[in-house]
Amino acid sequence: MSLALLHTSAVHVPVFDGLRDRDHPGLALRHLVAEDLLVRARAEGPEAVAGAVRDALAEAVAGGAGVVLCTCSTLGGVAERSAAAVGVRVLRVDRPMAAEAVRAERIVVVAAVESTLEPTLDLLREESGDRTPALTTLLVDGAWDRFLAGDRDGYLDAVAAALDGVDPTGGGVIVLAQASMADAAERTTTPLPVLSSPRLGLAAAAAAVRRHE
Repeated sequence: MSLALLHTSAVHVPVFDGLRDRDHPGLALRHLVAEDLLVRARAEGPEAVAGAVRDALAEAVAGGAGVVLCTCSTLGGVAERSAAAVGVRVLRVDRPMAAEAVRAERIVVVAAVESTLEPTLDLLREESGDRTPALTTLLVDGAWDRFLAGDRDGYLDAVAAALDGVDPTGGGVIVLAQASMADAAERTTTPLPVLSSPRLGLAAAAAAVRRHE
């Protein structure tokens, strides 16, 4: 049984391959990249591409995947809700990160794409249960344009600069809402813990594959 990863950017492929090689050697990964899904979701809303997401998941199942990990936070909820329709376990990459984040009393959600904010906030509220952490958001202006232009360093530097500007007085944690932002944690000087999704999400997916083998 293999693990399929549904991406909305090809930049995630080497990231998750590297995490696999380091933490889960031998795990078979199949990458599906559908950049148009995020483009449409930003323009029309995540639910507008639900049918296309189901088609992508069905393609993964046809390729032999027993578990699918959606690495796009904007589409993670849509993908999870499509699991029953395609008959496969679907995980969103940011759920394990959210489960860890809600232990804090204050959470600052940082994103480069506005469409990611509401799905991430919904996930954090879901994971918090009866707890009520204080949630604030920060959209990094201009960062996504750099990402789309292929300026990875500029993108990560812009995110890191935004993290540096978060007031640490209230404590808590910073959540990087998009998997593509993960390496910004290595460039920031903030004293607050910075949580990202790729490592935790892949670990959860690998565990799901092992349970089904």
